[in-house]
Amino acid sequence: MAKKKAKKTAKKAKKPTSKKDIKAEIKKYERMAVAEMKKAKAKFAKHEKQVREYVKKNPEKAAAIAAGIGAALGAAVGALAKKRRK
Repeated sequence: MAKKKAKKTAKKAKKPTSKKDIKAEIKKYERMAVAEMKKAKAKFAKHEKQVREYVKKNPEKAAAIAAGIGAALGAAVGALAKKRRK
């Protein structure tokens, strides 16, 4: 959604000519960025809460998932390190 809004705004926007116009454009995009950041933080907090609840309800599964992810990352890093040595 943010990409569509940015594209529409970019199409409608005329090229700023003065310093004042440029500063106004920067402020506008700054406000848009701050609004999107707030949305992202809220979404992250919601998902973080869901993960914490899942871990409390299913500690064994959560530990197994974490171990699996750790093993996969370790294998990937090991493979990359091995390629670099060659």
